[in-house]
Parts: sequence; C-alpha cells; structure tokens
Amino acid sequence: MASILITGVHGFVGSNLVKALKDSYDIYGLDIVAPRKDGVIHTFSWDDLGRGVIPNVDAVIHLAGKAHDTKNKSTADVYFQINTELTKRVFDYFRTSAASRFIFFSSVKAAVDKVPGKILTEDVATSPVGPYGESKVRAEEYILESISANPIPERSVVVLRPCMIHGPGNKGNLNLLYSFVRKGLPWPLAAFDNLRSFTSIGNLTFVIRQLLSGNIESGIYNMADDESLSTNELIDVMCSAIGKKAVKWKIPQAFIRSCARIGDTLHLPLNSFRLQKLTENYVVSNAKIKNALGIDSMPVRAADGLTSTIRSFLHG
Repeated sequence: MASILITGVHGFVGSNLVKALKDSYDIYGLDIVAPRKDGVIHTFSWDDLGRGVIPNVDAVIHLAGKAHDTKNKSTADVYFQINTELTKRVFDYFRTSAASRFIFFSSVKAAVDKVPGKILTEDVATSPVGPYGESKVRAEEYILESISANPIPERSVVVLRPCMIHGPGNKGNLNLLYSFVRKGLPWPLAAFDNLRSFTSIGNLTFVIRQLLSGNIESGIYNMADDESLSTNELIDVMCSAIGKKAVKWKIPQAFIRSCARIGDTLHLPLNSFRLQKLTENYVVSNAKIKNALGIDSMPVRAADGLTSTIRSFLHG
C-alpha cells in the first residue's frame, strides 16, 4: 500500500483527508500535537524532520501553516516563520526523500487580496496584501524557483491555492454570518449582489485523491467549487438548512456607504473596510485543475456543500 506524510494532520483539512484516504494509503503525520487518530500510523514531531526517523513515503502533503488571523492579533514574523520557513524545511525534506509527489496548500490570498477583473486565474500577477498572503507567496516562490533551477524528473510538485475551505466541523468565517442568520436578524446589505467562491471539503478531498493517483504536471492550481454564490444566496442556503425564513433588506447602497463612512470616524462595527469585504466579488476559476484531472465538474455542488456545513453547526 502506498504511503503519505501529512503535515498538520490533526487540523480540520488533515482530519478530513485521513478519513478519505485511510483505506487506500498508509498515513503518517507531522504535527505539533500527537493524539491517537484512527487511520494515522504515527504522528512525528517537527524535531523528527531531520533525524531520519520518518519512514519513506510516496507523497508529502504539506498542510501545516498559520491561518489568516481576521482579528489581526498575530505579528507578521509569526506568519513568515510558519508559512514560509517551515514550508522551506518540509520541501527540502521532500527533495531528499524518495517521495514522488509533493502537494503544498497555499491560498488564493497568496495571489491577490482583491480579484482584478471578473475571475481569478492562476496567471494573475501576484500582489498579496498583508503578512498572511505575503508569507504564502514567499513559500510558493521558494518551491517554484527550486524546481526551476533543479528540476525533479518524474516527480510532481503541486501548489494548491484553495479559496475558503468549509465543511462539517469547521465554522471558520462562515460562523459570523451564520450567527447573524440564526438570530433571525434581517440582512441589511441585500442591495449588494456580489459573488464569491468557496471550497467544500468534499471537493477538496476528491481532488487530493486524484492528485495522488494521477500524473499531474507540476505548477500552481486554484481550488474552488464550480459555482459561485452571492451573499444573498448564501443567506438563503443558511436559512433553508436551519429551517428559518430569510429576511433581507434592500437598503440603498448610497445610504449604506454613508453609514460606513460614519463608522470609519466613530469606530463602529460597520466601516468602509468591512463593507468592502462583505460585498466585494471574489470569484475563483477552477478550470485549470479540472482540465489537469480530465473532469468536467466537481462532484459536490457549492450549495449542497454549504448546506452540509451549515447543518453541522446545529450540532456543534
């Protein structure tokens, strides 16, 4: 049976990958914690990385990283220590190992904070904003420059850029909107009809399976569901999932923007920055990864994946 080393194996994505892959692969973990987990043979510590104690594996999936801190409490150096320098260590380990596949989980935020044009593709000129995106793109550059200067014959190196990943057991940024909807409060920004892409954990685990078993050309690939949803549609999905009626107010955009400018001055919850984040478009193309895998569509529809996630909140 083929074997995999997954860093950050005890996190949300790692745990879901273990569930999806444990019957087909021998799985080893690399993490800061090492609880027993069904499907993981052994979890090694970061100190083990250079000691020669990790068994030979066929693939390395690098998930471990410092997530985006929406409250901005983390210092910049923490992002670079974890997202950049730790990734360098893991990739250097891969280069000296017998593994034939390396999958690095980066982020669409390594590309741009705001999508230029209508849809984000892999050939966009990178211009990340803030230490999270900057640290991720530095890690990408290290990997790509390394394989460009010293090609690795018959080995695949994939940099995966997912947009917001969600699934049962992980509320993430959806929790803020869910909390609003659950209380039955009216959504006051219904006049803004933006579109956003999401990544359901079902589609993500499907893609990882294909990357491990197929012969995929090395490079950068976006990861997203096929359909993009507006915030208004997302609220409809949430309300349907929890059995509530959606209440949406179409207050004129000009009035809302005026209120946001007042919020800038008075430091209110609604300010211009937050309004932009709530109403901007962020549509991500998944055409390249589907073409590489030879598929026409992802197996999970965006609305179905989100419904499953929201319903899990009821039991959380």
